[in-house]
Amino acid sequence: MTASWRFSTLADRHRALGSKLEDWSGMGTAWTYDKDADEEYIAIRTKAGLMDVSGLKKVHITGPHASHLIDLATTRDVEKIYPGKSAYACMLNEAGKFTDDCILYRISPNSWMVVHGSGTGHEELQRAAMGRDVSLRFDDNLHDLSLQGPTAVDYLAKHVPGIRDLNYFHHMQTQLFGFPVMISRTGYTGERGYEVFCRGQDAGTIWDRILEEGKSAGIIPCRFTTLDMLRVESYLLFYPYDNSQKYPFENEGPGDTLWELGLDFTVSPGKTGFRGAEEHYRLKGKERFKIYGVLLDGKEPADEGAPVYRDGKKVGVVTCAMYSPLVEKSMGIARLDVDCAVKDTKLEIRNRSGAIKATAQPLPFDDPKKTKRTAKG
Repeated sequence: MTASWRFSTLADRHRALGSKLEDWSGMGTAWTYDKDADEEYIAIRTKAGLMDVSGLKKVHITGPHASHLIDLATTRDVEKIYPGKSAYACMLNEAGKFTDDCILYRISPNSWMVVHGSGTGHEELQRAAMGRDVSLRFDDNLHDLSLQGPTAVDYLAKHVPGIRDLNYFHHMQTQLFGFPVMISRTGYTGERGYEVFCRGQDAGTIWDRILEEGKSAGIIPCRFTTLDMLRVESYLLFYPYDNSQKYPFENEGPGDTLWELGLDFTVSPGKTGFRGAEEHYRLKGKERFKIYGVLLDGKEPADEGAPVYRDGKKVGVVTCAMYSPLVEKSMGIARLDVDCAVKDTKLEIRNRSGAIKATAQPLPFDDPKKTKRTAKG
């Protein structure tokens, strides 16, 4: 906790559930609870779970040049994002390498909110703001409660008119239990879910009421690290755990291209002028590795950081892995040599306990057509 300088108003609730509030991105975060994480994973996949993801950094950007700043700093075409709509975007450095990902929320014509993780997103935004008529404000009073799972909409529909009509990657200004909130149809689970942005002073009451009223419907509190199980299945990367910041190349500094990470889809077609754009386009076809899936034989999950071999040669590393009690398969996200990132390539994962046979498989493992998270009604 010595590195933590940001605090969730839900900290005591997490402690009561068994968390020691380990640090993430400067905030004491519920990495652990006194119960099995499988229970939380199953709840989110089959019913719903509530997580405190307030450790995500929220930056308000306002002023006449707000859109221009977003245009310079991120990979998305801002003119296609209207008030009430959001978009997943990336930020790059001058070398065309990934530095952070974020969600862009357009609140009004000259007002945006950018929510990013533990990369250098804030610094990228500050750099783009230099000399422009724009204001940046970091907001830790704004908490983010993520209600994820197939029954989340059924619960919210009892309290929020029009929630069923809210489309994927859209948001609405409304009330929940009489408190002012912004509800966004986004999340980090691969399920249909919602993020409730609320004031810190309201977060405790909102958290308590959702869990109390939703208990009969199977809604339970979930720790932050349950996301690791969900993200493996749903191809959701987590900086820096899937990146060369943690798994560097020999004799190279950190930095991965969007082509390597499979995030090139975040660049709006034909967009130029964003930081690192020229290098991004130049590096297409020069991938050193590919993010890809690995499916293991048996039930033992791969160790985090386990080396991957093919025919006795090291060809990659597993960055995150899990065993799913629902589909009864062991799987992982891996950084693989390009020629190994091909469906059904035979591989070997070398765990500390011994070698496990595996095959390369495309991501995501779960719901590849995204029908769950985009469902209507």
